[in-house]
Amino acid sequence: MKLFNKERRIKYLAFNDFWFVLFGIFLLSFVTDFLFSGNSFGRLPFVWALINWGISLAFATVHWLTMRTILIFLRKRYPSLKNNKIRIPLFFLSIVLTVISVDFLGNLILSYIFDSSYNNPLRFKLIIPIILISTMTMAIYEAIYYYILLKQAVREEEQAKAAIVQAQLDALRNQAQPHFFFNTLNTLRDIIDQNTKEEAKEFVNRLSEIYRFILESGNANVITVREELKFAQAYIHVQKERFGNNLNVHWKVSESAKDHFIIPMSLQLLLENAVKHNVISRARPLEVHVDADEESLMVCNKIQPKSTQLPTTKLGLKNIERRYNLISNKQVVVLKNEGYFQVKLPLLDKINQKKSHASTDN
Repeated sequence: MKLFNKERRIKYLAFNDFWFVLFGIFLLSFVTDFLFSGNSFGRLPFVWALINWGISLAFATVHWLTMRTILIFLRKRYPSLKNNKIRIPLFFLSIVLTVISVDFLGNLILSYIFDSSYNNPLRFKLIIPIILISTMTMAIYEAIYYYILLKQAVREEEQAKAAIVQAQLDALRNQAQPHFFFNTLNTLRDIIDQNTKEEAKEFVNRLSEIYRFILESGNANVITVREELKFAQAYIHVQKERFGNNLNVHWKVSESAKDHFIIPMSLQLLLENAVKHNVISRARPLEVHVDADEESLMVCNKIQPKSTQLPTTKLGLKNIERRYNLISNKQVVVLKNEGYFQVKLPLLDKINQKKSHASTDN
């Protein structure tokens, strides 16, 4: 039963309502007894008062558990907050029908047991207060649910911002490492000595694009694939000046895929990892394939491990996975088989992104 299953209670109600149910039913039973019997314990012998209160407790229990079951069903049927305009009216209608049905069936049972009718003319007038009380009770469920969603949305937003800042720091740290500067400056010197002035200017422009993108990415959770490709291609241009034809990146990204969204600096990080951890030489050139369909952007390269591996914490890839988990229900896929390493980054759009702010506005 959902009432006694803590995980299911939290999943559909957003909090553990076990004690709330017990206390609420107990309190509602006294309210029902007061409305229908005029406080049995104050005007009847104890035994009859206990019987009357027991009947009120039975009504309150059936009312509460039935409406709670309907609430869970509607949340499963209409899970998105965007469906509130459908779910809430249906829930209110269900409360009205539940109160009327339980009252009618309960009176039939009581009439049969006590051989007298409880369905006096005043009972119908008292149904309206019961409907109002039941609506207020279920509104408490809704208020707690939205409050917890709000806290969760704020927490996820802060985590997303922290993950973005960490990604920016990682990118800056990687590009500011002494070996990157040393190799870049050596490459620029060789270009100045051996190539034209225009090629040297192009190299500097691409290098500046890398740093500009990192600094201007700001607090964006996602950017278009088109923007990320521009950043990644600037990075590869800088690296190809160093490795020449020993490093080849094959781009196969459709125009429609470029309009989707992706985590900033994710593609560049995967390319950087491929350059950092694999042998790149004339004898063993590194081939990297960047493909995209309507579902994901894939980066794949043959594993050519260096004899002396640089230390790695894999925090960059974990950070990408964490950022995807915060803003989307789609998962990053990492495959390592048959000598190839492949990462699939889900492509996002307006629909499948988690909308923290939109949810809290609702």
